[in-house]
Amino acid sequence: MEYITLANSDLTVSRLCIGGDPMGGHGWGVVQESDLLEAVQAGIDAGINFFDTADIYGLGRAEELLGKALGGKRKNVIIATKFGVRRNHSNTESYYDNSPKWIRTAIEGSLQRLQTDYIDLYQVHYRDGQTPIADIIGTLDCLQREGKIRYFGLSNIHLQSISELLPYKGKFVSFQNEYSLAKRDLENEIQSISETLDATPMTWGSLGQGILTGKYGPDVKFDKNDRRSRAVYTNFHGEKLKNNLRIVECLSDIGSSYGKTPAETAIRFILDYLPQSAVLVGVKNKKQVLDNCGACNWKLTGADIARLCEVSKWREEA
Repeated sequence: MEYITLANSDLTVSRLCIGGDPMGGHGWGVVQESDLLEAVQAGIDAGINFFDTADIYGLGRAEELLGKALGGKRKNVIIATKFGVRRNHSNTESYYDNSPKWIRTAIEGSLQRLQTDYIDLYQVHYRDGQTPIADIIGTLDCLQREGKIRYFGLSNIHLQSISELLPYKGKFVSFQNEYSLAKRDLENEIQSISETLDATPMTWGSLGQGILTGKYGPDVKFDKNDRRSRAVYTNFHGEKLKNNLRIVECLSDIGSSYGKTPAETAIRFILDYLPQSAVLVGVKNKKQVLDNCGACNWKLTGADIARLCEVSKWREEA
């Protein structure tokens, strides 16, 4: 395993982070609880100490399952969770809420579900566009002083909204954005945000929702309960799918020279291209965890990285 220390913190984390969205049991096809519990243990055994989830995943189920899976191992791991996305009373629509009142309510729910008395990294899932950043940071500072959180971070942040954060450089130790060989349009933003805010980048969607694993072909079909069946998940539809399959072919070719799979090679690309990052990968079973761990402790050559950059340039031309 490889490790980094998140900026402005004493949190030493594995560069592979198990993402908790599939643990919510919603929108990722069939997910078995026993497989997920086994996956968490496999990750710990392999040296993964970093787990990322959110209170909205499965409307709390993901946090509950992670808490159950960690049990007495909680002190040996770093737990990151997120707040700020809510569902309306009829559970039909989502909306964002960063108000101090909701942050207070949300942290208590997360602590209970995760079976812990503190969160290592508490993150703003999405900004609500209304709550002043000073109020958010003031509330998080209070939670930090109370010992309920150790550090805080951001998620889904972009350069056009970064001006309000400049006075708080160094306060947020990390930020998350979508990034993979299938989605590189935020690449320059990620690097700029990291430098501007002095925060460690974390990538989600690191395998393009699974398209970069090499498991799917041009005729891929998903059940209706799998979100990837929807056209909005462009990685699996139309011209984007065709280009992604060209990327997979390149990953397979390059990976074979190292004895690595397309997924391992795709993760390795991020680890090498963003050398001070942590890579989030959602998993549903032990095998996926162990496969992902094969991305660690080796490096791609500069020529390999250049090939992968070239084949994934479709993003600029679409």
